[in-house]
Amino acid sequence: MYKNPKMKKTSKQGNVFSRRQFICASATLVAGLSTGIHHAFGAPAIIKNYGKPNSKINGVQIGAITYSFRSLPDQSAEATLKYITESGLSAVELMGGPAESFAGIPQSNVDRGAYNQLNKKSKSAEGLTNSEKKEFAEIKEQMEAHSKKVADWRASVSMDKFVEFRKMYASAGVKIYAFKPSAFDRQSTDAELDYGFRAAKALGATHGTLEYPRDEQRTKKLADIAGSHKMFVAYHGHTQQTPTLWDAALQESKYNAVNLDAGHYVAAGNPSVIDFINVKHDRIKSMHVKDRQTKEHGQANLPWGQGDTPIKEILQTLRDKKYKFPASIELEYQIPQGSNAIKEVQNCLEYCRKALG
Repeated sequence: MYKNPKMKKTSKQGNVFSRRQFICASATLVAGLSTGIHHAFGAPAIIKNYGKPNSKINGVQIGAITYSFRSLPDQSAEATLKYITESGLSAVELMGGPAESFAGIPQSNVDRGAYNQLNKKSKSAEGLTNSEKKEFAEIKEQMEAHSKKVADWRASVSMDKFVEFRKMYASAGVKIYAFKPSAFDRQSTDAELDYGFRAAKALGATHGTLEYPRDEQRTKKLADIAGSHKMFVAYHGHTQQTPTLWDAALQESKYNAVNLDAGHYVAAGNPSVIDFINVKHDRIKSMHVKDRQTKEHGQANLPWGQGDTPIKEILQTLRDKKYKFPASIELEYQIPQGSNAIKEVQNCLEYCRKALG
């Protein structure tokens, strides 16, 4: 059969052109990665997640409570997000400040420093002078007026800014799994409690967190409001934690849950924290991790690996038992000279990677 040499030549040229097209297309893809183009049609998940943090390690979600960044000067939504991503975290328990300031909560002009000093002196043997009593009364009046203003704002504010906040964090690769606003404090109104869970839900959280109130009426009310939003309320404990601390609340409602603090639990002198996790794992919604010493050793809060909290064994239990609740880094030990909160959270995260590797 006759073969036209021109056709053969054209075929070779076509092959060369196809290879060039492939090289150009590949270069375009790489350029897209480097410039942050993540949403091209049909792009694989690895491209969409390029450059985003990932702190889920062998099935264990490592996060942090944003209280860990309290020592840093800027507490805005944007700055907090930067601290989180620079630390390498992809999930957090969010304190109320960054989200509420982003949503426009009324700001206070009250001199908290003066209030704290006068409050401390009022309880001392020395007591307050007449002029200090007047100043103290004026500051308390200002605080009450501000609290009323905040309560009114919380009762009426739209959730649009909280949804926007969630989307901003999600775009950076950060999920908010818990929300801890001051709206859950004991003095808050029912409308504020309801707001707290509405805001938590808008932020994408599964639960709100607060200090355990030791008040069955309070925990029942919180559970009822949380449940109305299909949310959970998880109570945090300090050294008052015992294996039975949460039992009454857990029996009250399926929406009541545990926000365990493993470090405080160890410092309180309790039996094995791992045994507690195994027994209560289905009611734990999130857990704080820090390295504290036992009572016998002084209860100090130390850099990870120097205290008595079995952090490695705890994390491996979560991995091996496939428990789904996140472990939140809580930076409470003294930050060394020359370091900062971001570097120390990075160190804690690296400790987790080694433990779970």
